[in-house]
Amino acid sequence: MRKRDHNVLTNAASLAVCGLLAGVVVAAAAFPAVAMSGLAAKAGAETFGALPTELTVARAPQISYLLASDGKTPLATMYDENRRDVKLPDISPYMQKAIIAAEDHDFYKHNGVDINGVARAFVNNQSEGSGRQGASTLTMQYVRLAIAYSATHPADVVAATEDTSARKLREMRLALQVDKEFSKDEILTRYLNLASFGNGAYGIFAASQVYFGKPPSKLKIEEAALLAGMVKAPTTNDPTTEAGYPLALDRRDYVIQNMVDIKAITQQEADAAKAVKLVVKDKRTPNGCVAANVNEWGFFCDYFYRWWMDQETFGSTRYDRERRLKSGGYNVVTTIDVQAQRAADKAVRKAKSVNSKEAAMVAVVEPGTGRVRALAVNRQFKLDDPKNPKNKLSSDPAKSRKKIRGNYPATVNPLLTGGDGITGYQAGSTFKIFTIVAALEKGIPLSYTINAPKQFKSEYIIRPGPAACPGTSFYCPTNSTESMAGVHNMWSAFGRSVNTFFVPLQQQVGAENVVKAAKRLGINFRAQEDLDLEKGAHQWGAFTLGVSQTTPLDLANAYATLAADGKYCEPIPVQEIRDPEGNKLDIANPRCEKRFSTDVARAAVDAARCPVGDRSSSSKCAGATAGNVRDDVGYPVAGKSGTTDSEKTAALVAMTKQYAVAGIMADPDWPQTNVKMKHGEKDGINPPVWETLRDAMKGKPKIDFEAPGQKISQGDQRSIPDVKCVSVDQAKSRLKGAGFEPVVSSARVPSSCKAGDAAGTSPDGRTIKGGLVTIEVSSGSGGTPGNTDGNPGNPPGNSPGRPGNGRPNG
Repeated sequence: MRKRDHNVLTNAASLAVCGLLAGVVVAAAAFPAVAMSGLAAKAGAETFGALPTELTVARAPQISYLLASDGKTPLATMYDENRRDVKLPDISPYMQKAIIAAEDHDFYKHNGVDINGVARAFVNNQSEGSGRQGASTLTMQYVRLAIAYSATHPADVVAATEDTSARKLREMRLALQVDKEFSKDEILTRYLNLASFGNGAYGIFAASQVYFGKPPSKLKIEEAALLAGMVKAPTTNDPTTEAGYPLALDRRDYVIQNMVDIKAITQQEADAAKAVKLVVKDKRTPNGCVAANVNEWGFFCDYFYRWWMDQETFGSTRYDRERRLKSGGYNVVTTIDVQAQRAADKAVRKAKSVNSKEAAMVAVVEPGTGRVRALAVNRQFKLDDPKNPKNKLSSDPAKSRKKIRGNYPATVNPLLTGGDGITGYQAGSTFKIFTIVAALEKGIPLSYTINAPKQFKSEYIIRPGPAACPGTSFYCPTNSTESMAGVHNMWSAFGRSVNTFFVPLQQQVGAENVVKAAKRLGINFRAQEDLDLEKGAHQWGAFTLGVSQTTPLDLANAYATLAADGKYCEPIPVQEIRDPEGNKLDIANPRCEKRFSTDVARAAVDAARCPVGDRSSSSKCAGATAGNVRDDVGYPVAGKSGTTDSEKTAALVAMTKQYAVAGIMADPDWPQTNVKMKHGEKDGINPPVWETLRDAMKGKPKIDFEAPGQKISQGDQRSIPDVKCVSVDQAKSRLKGAGFEPVVSSARVPSSCKAGDAAGTSPDGRTIKGGLVTIEVSSGSGGTPGNTDGNPGNPPGNSPGRPGNGRPNG
């Protein structure tokens, strides 16, 4: 605090005189007949001298501002009281003079207490029929406000504002001390930042915004006079009401004339100001996520709010954290990328209207930082008015019969991020990436081959039902189409989404290891059924097919971890937080750790380039479930589509090095919907995902994915023995002796070899040690054996794999 120089004798005299006057005032209020007695004056002086001289000044509640990642686009504001402290140079000189003209002409002359004013008030108040006069200075009013805002108990607030002589005495004593410790300009600034101006506006910054839509530095004479005239009675003098308008106008003109009296303006300026028609905006500052700058951004705002409420940095209880947010005066630069968010909002609403029961949900995460760049869903972020509901009846027939309304078109549920009963949605074959990661960590390379049958009889035990082999309790998944069967490596199996490749691969590496890999990548289990299955994860056979529930945000972040070379980053909605003093808080920093080796991550991404129509570094891709994505986005991409049983959900992930976009289409009201969710159609989930990625990437550089190492990609390559024109049994023996796993093709190929003998192998040349080698059988009709790419009989397809139900209850 900056102290001003005061003459010691002057201060002592002021204290003495104030003490005597205080005694007289108190006595006059309680015992008018003895008010002027010496006894009363003596008692008053002694009492006054014993009053406290220390004023505890707590920071008044301040509004917090949320901005987009560009640091300037407003997202939302949050507050208990709409107030933002400003410095005196940022307040119009007219406003400074107007408040003095309205409340305290001698502000710059007295020492906090206007002795002459106290005496005048005493004399006036003893005269019968005279109106009551006060003697509060601006400093005393500031003291009263400071005491109220520093109170820790409701009774203290009452004591600070009740109309008693004791309160007046305390204000006088503290005002004298405040005047010693602060300069006049500091007192004036503090007062203007604390005062209430009505209509939810606290302090001059909020008042100038609410009533005139401008900063306080731009206030004109007539505007400043209006605001200054309101502090005495903001409700009575409210210019936004029919009754208050003429009163506010009269009070404004009164203040303007007083500004002439104190020589702040000329009479000519006063006359011109009085002639200006009084126009006010009555624009209350929006508060909270339901009043976000753009309604669609409310879902991101809500995600930020939930994140804040989980941070112990802001308080030990949720109550404390909310108070910090709504009264701490923070400037928060969030991670929302305006370009990406607008692209996502446009894309989801293009696919599905806000009145659709299907929710098209898209989340965008930045690899390497975890910054959430966009969250979009075809819903309005608002509460449905229970008195006048607009939401449709729930799509769940059981709820609909009970007249329970659904969450469309309006909801504030965290559909994209989970929580408050939202446990997520099945993401289908997008989960196969986790099996690839677990296999790579076990040393199994991308070139590892499996002869995927039409139906695979696993070792996983489930209840008898459609997902079990007939007459058994063994989980037996099939593929979307019979043509998917055959020998596959990880590139082709992921590109074509071959279920009967991934279930045996998961069985080999251990389902529990696949579940662990998913969790390390960022998948969270929220549904109790998933949490129960996790406990026996070694038997969770269908996990690789995406039967557990997840959210678009978790899914995007999991793939983003791979795009960032195995660096996991906790999803975060903020990139900078500053307190009212401008100090930057560390809590906004990315929270990242290396969870997978660079080689494992790059190899997994290499396989993930196949399903979305890109080419792997070794050009091993064959087939694509969403093959248009690469051309439509125009950048190197990786990702995967996914569909669940009966197409109750549909999912797609598509990512570049800069952005990972995950989309899920589902019915949040009724997970067992009878509506088939679509993929590539214009009202499917694929267009919102790739359109969001395409538009978010505009103007950004093309960065290719790094190729994985040779060992993790190709494994330990060995030469395949020549078996041409030998018997099938001899061929099998030679291949086993060389360390390969031979399988015999059921098809016959044209060959110069004798019919029934081996015509060659697929692949030929070299392949991974221990890998599958298919023996092609000659038809004896002459010619050259055909397909030797390791994938016989598997024409490219576009069908996302449909996992069978692998839950224990069938």
